[in-house]
Amino acid sequence: MPRMKATSTPPAGRDLAVTATLAQLLERLEHSPTPIGAEQYRSVVLHLVHEFEDVASGAELGPLLDRFPAAAELYENLHYQHAGLCRSALEPAMSAELAARQAIERARAGSATPPGSIV
Repeated sequence: MPRMKATSTPPAGRDLAVTATLAQLLERLEHSPTPIGAEQYRSVVLHLVHEFEDVASGAELGPLLDRFPAAAELYENLHYQHAGLCRSALEPAMSAELAARQAIERARAGSATPPGSIV
């Protein structure tokens, strides 16, 4: 009686070809001038999520995420609980925090002035 061959699952850290293809497709969907169906978008994202679960983060993944910002954002969101905004540039984050603090200080200073008074 013939026996079936078992299929093997590729080990973690495998070739990133599928991940790169899905990342490129997600990027194209993000920048498409024509409307994209929600199911199509969701399908690509879910497939990419599964790929991210199967690949090891490392030296090969970084350049791929650098090339495809939409995939990088998805990857960052998936790992937020462990690493925060690990792929976000520090300079824009610091600038945003500083701007927010300045806005809060201006709002506090403005609320100390009685209504209707001219500063």
